[in-house]
Amino acid sequence: MKYIAQMTVLFSFMATSVFATTQTEDVKKVEEYLNSIKTISADFVQIASNGEKVEGHMYVEKPNKIRMEYNEPSNILIVGNGDYIVYYDKELEQVTNIDYEDIPAAMVLANTVKIGKDLKVTDFAKDPGMTRVSLKYNKGGDLGPFTLVFNNNPFELKQWKVITPQSLEVSLSLYDTVVDGKLNEELFNFNKREAQKAGKKYKRK
Repeated sequence: MKYIAQMTVLFSFMATSVFATTQTEDVKKVEEYLNSIKTISADFVQIASNGEKVEGHMYVEKPNKIRMEYNEPSNILIVGNGDYIVYYDKELEQVTNIDYEDIPAAMVLANTVKIGKDLKVTDFAKDPGMTRVSLKYNKGGDLGPFTLVFNNNPFELKQWKVITPQSLEVSLSLYDTVVDGKLNEELFNFNKREAQKAGKKYKRK
């Protein structure tokens, strides 16, 4: 279950028949925001509906590169180099390779996100502070819908939520986000020796 929850959360991204003009514009804004991003670096707090809480740091470089370092006491490191994703359990010293098409984040990590073609909107809500949009892959197989939450001012991704195949809700909230900063390419190369050192960081209060 821990494996499924960690992988399902990697950003870590029943359409209504008619949208109001304002909704259509807001959904377009979400699409344009996702397509404009080149890199992301952020601290995160991941909370599951069973009460499990873990923290860490995430790096994303489009297309298809991701690194998630989970702080202690978690023993997980996730690294995607654009070809495949490595899920590494440091406690067990176990390495598992994952295909991108098996995770919800695959299309969101791509260079171009097409809402309406690759993804359909299943729910939408907006208030003065936040915009929430739930999306589902048109050809996602067993991949369930996921929800993206954006701060409205400034407009930026703050959280995403997914439901695992075991009906476990997992949310991942971003803090101290840096968009389009320069990232070291070595972050996206899995090195077992270096991986043992990752994740020894402070906890968010």
